[in-house]
Amino acid sequence: MNNTPIANRKTIVLVGNRNSGKSSLFNLILGQDMSIVSDYAGTTTDPVGRNMELIGYGPVRIIDTAGLDDLGDLGQMRVRKTQLEIGEADLVVHVFNAGYEGKQDLLDARDRYEKLNKKAIYIFNKCDGIEDIQAYKNAVRPGQDCIFTSVKLGDDHDLKDMVCKFIAENISGLEEDRGLLEGLARPGDTVVLVVPIDSEAPKGRLILPQVQMVRACLDEGVISIVVKDTELEAALDKFQDIDLVVTDSKIFDRVAGILDKSGKDIDLTSFSIVFARQKGDIDIFLEGAAYLDRLKDGDRVLIAESCTHTTSHEDIGTILIPNLIRKKTGKDLDFEFSQGKLDETDLSRFDLMIQCGGCMMTRNNMMNRIGLAGQSGIPITNYGVVLAYLKGVFDRAIY
Repeated sequence: MNNTPIANRKTIVLVGNRNSGKSSLFNLILGQDMSIVSDYAGTTTDPVGRNMELIGYGPVRIIDTAGLDDLGDLGQMRVRKTQLEIGEADLVVHVFNAGYEGKQDLLDARDRYEKLNKKAIYIFNKCDGIEDIQAYKNAVRPGQDCIFTSVKLGDDHDLKDMVCKFIAENISGLEEDRGLLEGLARPGDTVVLVVPIDSEAPKGRLILPQVQMVRACLDEGVISIVVKDTELEAALDKFQDIDLVVTDSKIFDRVAGILDKSGKDIDLTSFSIVFARQKGDIDIFLEGAAYLDRLKDGDRVLIAESCTHTTSHEDIGTILIPNLIRKKTGKDLDFEFSQGKLDETDLSRFDLMIQCGGCMMTRNNMMNRIGLAGQSGIPITNYGVVLAYLKGVFDRAIY
């Protein structure tokens, strides 16, 4: 299960004030000591994340964070990192210190996550310090989104079962991502996946979007044919009933030309567009691409990737897209690049944000970025949509 891609794992983030017992619960859930635990407030500094199999649900990623009430300049930096994790969480588990926090803290937390449109549940920990626990519960008026624990005194096995069951029940109720091929192909259809093998192709394997597309075809009962672009013409001659071609965005125009030359009426899209449909809002990305024609000399464009990797002279984000935009617009533009989390990036400085396909992101991650762009007042689009536009196949590609 540890080989399940992060993009296919729901993210659970433990938050709360310092010394509420977040790290103890984190270790309990994992069944191993991954976070340092002490009575000293502020022990956890940077977020700590681990992949695991959550019994009753499946593969997830769980993250321990610094206290929301951390102090000082350094403490505020830690709080900012915690807030970033909350923004990308599928489920927030807010941990209270039952000895200090009560009804008003719960009401404030519920209000905060409702405004953020975040699913949140609540654990009142350290209940061993409460003399009359029933009276305390009556005062807090918890509801179905709360449980009461004591990691210090509870039986580890029983307590772990209770906490994990509580989390699993709540994360199971979250909306599932749409299928990669939803609306594009049906069981029994034939899809050709065009995979170029160039200097960026990993030796001996396919990249994650290609692998996930093959798996999606298998899951949906769709017949998949995988070819290089150099073999596409031969595949079109050999296989007569092809319903859809999915290509790497870098060769959008070449593949479109081959399809047009064949005289066959076959739908065309790209891996990046397929992921944009699944994880983000394709309409917003289409609107964002229109801003390419409005760019002026000196405008700033942010190229945002969700993962960190080495680059080459053929890199799609740092080389291909900037060069094509400069050629298409004829403008002197300033490109900046971001890999991984946006962290302290001030999006308001930019005139356009171009997001990668997001194969390493969950839908929640992608929608969070779309929201951040919207809050900053800048348009956002996607690699595949941009390349379809720049390569003159915008109307040819399906979305």
